Amino acid sequence: MDAGSYRYSFSSSTEKAQSRCRQPLAKVGSTVYIPPLRSSSSNPPSYRQSGDRFIPDRSAMDFDIAHYLLTQPRKEKENTEVVSPAKEAYPERTLDAPDLVDDFYLNLLDWGSRNVLSIALGNTVYLWNASEGSTSELVTVDDDLGPVTSVNWAPDGQHLAIGLNNSEVQLWDSSSARLLRTLKEIHRSRVGTLAWNNNILTTGGMDGKIVNNDVRLRNHEVNTYRGHQQEVCGLKWSASGKHLASGGNDNLLHIWDISVATSSSFSSAANQNQWLHRFEGHNAAVKALAWCPFQSNLLASGGGGTDRCIKFWNTLTGACLNSVDTGSQVCALLWNKNERELLSSHGFTQNQLTLWKYPSMVKVAELCGHTSRVLYMAQSPDGCTVATAAGDETLRFWNVFGNPEVDKPAAKTKCTEPFANYSRIR
Repeated sequence: MDAGSYRYSFSSSTEKAQSRCRQPLAKVGSTVYIPPLRSSSSNPPSYRQSGDRFIPDRSAMDFDIAHYLLTQPRKEKENTEVVSPAKEAYPERTLDAPDLVDDFYLNLLDWGSRNVLSIALGNTVYLWNASEGSTSELVTVDDDLGPVTSVNWAPDGQHLAIGLNNSEVQLWDSSSARLLRTLKEIHRSRVGTLAWNNNILTTGGMDGKIVNNDVRLRNHEVNTYRGHQQEVCGLKWSASGKHLASGGNDNLLHIWDISVATSSSFSSAANQNQWLHRFEGHNAAVKALAWCPFQSNLLASGGGGTDRCIKFWNTLTGACLNSVDTGSQVCALLWNKNERELLSSHGFTQNQLTLWKYPSMVKVAELCGHTSRVLYMAQSPDGCTVATAAGDETLRFWNVFGNPEVDKPAAKTKCTEPFANYSRIR
């Protein structure tokens, strides 16, 4: 189990009133919203201000601090030989994200192919149009269904899947704000992760099950994968759609071959457990997963607070190619689509983003700004901009990957990249 996870609980009446006064996805200026002091040590990090003093309340980080003090003192010196002087970079834009659930195992942020970003804040899913800078509310679910525990865009960028705390999955048409259907009785508990593969929506639940759902069919369940004993918190299909990577709170990473699943009966018990590879190298929950865009059989995975490692796997041979101790909880991973670089987001102690050069794993840049662990990351359709959401209840945008490759003979065209007028780290 990954230390420091936050389970959703109802806020006090005072905190709810304060959240109502905050406009979701409103632009934040130089003064970032500081969440109110909470009484429970299991709640997200909060802060107090008194006069000109800024006093952090780190009660919510007790587990992380204890682990750091016990195991970390000499770790920072281990990777000094491979680390080059890294640039520091800061967010280009910051939006307010009140009621963002601070839970390592959920997936509450995604950026669709039509340049619309979806984010779940408590029981509500909001859409932020990056081309226009406009915000709209898609849906607010009832308390007995929520909170929302996962969101994921279909490849067309129009249809959005929403996983709920009560185990249901809703499919929405974002253009008409219309609920198309609700998938029920897939799981016994919350659905924390979703992944599309054309018309197949794969769902992962706290019950440890992974289910492939063909959304075109009335009887939508077509395959079930059973390999995890605890909550499934990470799902990623390869670009080819042939392989699925799944990570869980049982510290396991599985690779599933869709051709094996479809070659036998859905009811077959053997079919439900035929993973291609089972990796046991991580020592904490595996949520961060990223398939390499320039090498189809290369998968990067990140471990939680008691593991702190990024590992690279050859999914053809099953070999672990490299393992790098990052020094802190790895929450999310994204590859640069234009260069051989990998971006990771982290928790205690720095709550930073780190840009790595692959395969040397030399640090290129440290991206600072969040004051709590950076749980969620999403990449713009052009691959240039990265959005991050953290327990500090802010949504931040970083022009970290630069401009996409353009052929030299091509005529100059107007850049439609979000926040193109902002400076970059390169």
